[in-house]
Amino acid sequence: MTAFADLHRAGEPLLLPCAWDHASAFALAGQGFRAVGTTSLGVAAAGGLPDGASATRDETLRLALTLGSGPFLLSVDAEDGFSDDPDEVGEFARRLAAVGAVGINLEDTLGPAGRHAAKIAAVRSAAPGLFVNARTDTYWLGDHDGDGESRVAETMRRLDAYREAGADGVFVPGLTDPGRIAALVAHFDVPLNILHSPTGPSLPHLADLGVGRVSLGSLLYRRALGAALETAADIGAGREVRGAAPAYDEVRALSGGPAEPG
Repeated sequence: MTAFADLHRAGEPLLLPCAWDHASAFALAGQGFRAVGTTSLGVAAAGGLPDGASATRDETLRLALTLGSGPFLLSVDAEDGFSDDPDEVGEFARRLAAVGAVGINLEDTLGPAGRHAAKIAAVRSAAPGLFVNARTDTYWLGDHDGDGESRVAETMRRLDAYREAGADGVFVPGLTDPGRIAALVAHFDVPLNILHSPTGPSLPHLADLGVGRVSLGSLLYRRALGAALETAADIGAGREVRGAAPAYDEVRALSGGPAEPG
């Protein structure tokens, strides 16, 4: 875990792109990213399964098996651990570590904080080498009014419990207010992870705020899907195709196989 943990630096945050298959992960590594995450939405959508419904446990483990020995540090988005049983979550984390993953992202989906803390503690026990990024969904799924003090207090309460349970980092997707971000950075002795938002602070701004990690979540998958739709529409309308695309041989090489027409 040390090499991965060392990439989380206040003032120079880890920019973590998230892949959904072998090719996307290896292509990102080829661009110089030392660490790559997975996106639960991308994995679920690619398999025709719902995201956030504990439906992609097997697919997530298969992807980790494919990527765990790659030339990059792998952090796996495991939704809520795919179970309400902390022991089952711990066993899943142990299997991730066994295939080479160095990090796991666990979201609380606004369930009981005590249950999520128990899952984190179980992961710490079963796979002590994994970097546990503890996510709270208070800003992602929360029903509090606006950005009021009740939401701030609930976020702090949950993250304090997760840190006490052994989390190595804390994650608040949906939080974009610079003042709130800075307050969380000052409060915790572990890295704060923020999800990149086109309407939120830029990467340099987040670095100035002391954020230790900036995740791209499902953005790359959604952008890739959007580019595919734009390309098909452009061709259908007789327009020039926009944007860049890797050559066939380049994509073929990502699988390690010979470049053959097809």
